[in-house]
Amino acid sequence: MATSVDGTVPTAERYRVFAEREARGLSACYESWASGVADDQATAALIDELQPAKRQPNLVFSAARLLGAEAGPYAEFRDWLHAHWRDVRATAETHATQTNEAGRCALHLPVLAQLPGPLALLEVGASAGLCLYPDRYGYRYDTGRGVVRIDPADGPSPVQLDCAIDAAVPLPDRLPEVVWRAGIDLHPLDVTDPDDLAWLDALIWPEHDDRRRRLRAAAAIAAADPPRIVPGDLNERLGALAAEAPADATLVVLHTAVLMYLDDAGRASFERQVRALPGHWLSVEAAPVFPGIRTRDEAPHAPSDVVLALDGEQLAWAQPHGRGIRWLPTP
Repeated sequence: MATSVDGTVPTAERYRVFAEREARGLSACYESWASGVADDQATAALIDELQPAKRQPNLVFSAARLLGAEAGPYAEFRDWLHAHWRDVRATAETHATQTNEAGRCALHLPVLAQLPGPLALLEVGASAGLCLYPDRYGYRYDTGRGVVRIDPADGPSPVQLDCAIDAAVPLPDRLPEVVWRAGIDLHPLDVTDPDDLAWLDALIWPEHDDRRRRLRAAAAIAAADPPRIVPGDLNERLGALAAEAPADATLVVLHTAVLMYLDDAGRASFERQVRALPGHWLSVEAAPVFPGIRTRDEAPHAPSDVVLALDGEQLAWAQPHGRGIRWLPTP
């Protein structure tokens, strides 16, 4: 998700934007909580005790839910947060938003399937690496006239991804071949660690029970064949890790809702590096986050929609958790 981490944005405004642009239509609970914080000076003051980068709604709300906050009216959440603030603050300070939504592979697949294989996937901001397995999941694309199913060659996957699309989305008849998968993350998570898995669970929004079930199934797939995820800054590690990809595979550097955590200089450095690499650059980011990705507004889209782009050119508007794609006509 794409709420600004700019420390110059007042907390009340940050939470109001989150409620109106990101949570609305996706989580009634988080919309209520974020709107409540925006209008509650005392609660905003608590959150301001955190470093600017740690004040983001996803992080504060997830930390609270990890510690036992129940989904419900804002008034109840407010009372709970004030009573447990010391523990929530400590958790927010030691954790980061690393929502690793396997459902986003439903956004990646139509793009990956158009590239020459086999593929070598390198994800920046990889978290636990669950988006590195597009070839191991099953897909159910609802065209409005029927459902197109795409499964691995060896049979249906325990992870089934549902995505609503329009007729223009180019669907493959088979999944791509992935021969190498790796990632970079400041603090990689291990799906075999119960504490890491509990944090990933807490990062899933309250009403999204289907995503919670999918997390467990995708984690089992990753645990059976763990990807290589190196710790560190993506700008510092990208070149060296990309050089390890097999020379006879098409390199694809991909990321989803990651560049919001970089400052302008960091985003510019990343763009320079990724454009200089052989292969392709697949991005899924909010429109305001990265001006280097050119967007087009011809198709209607929700405020929370993100930009699906290949090599810096927008292909579609997409629902951020992988639930829908609206493909744009070729300019």
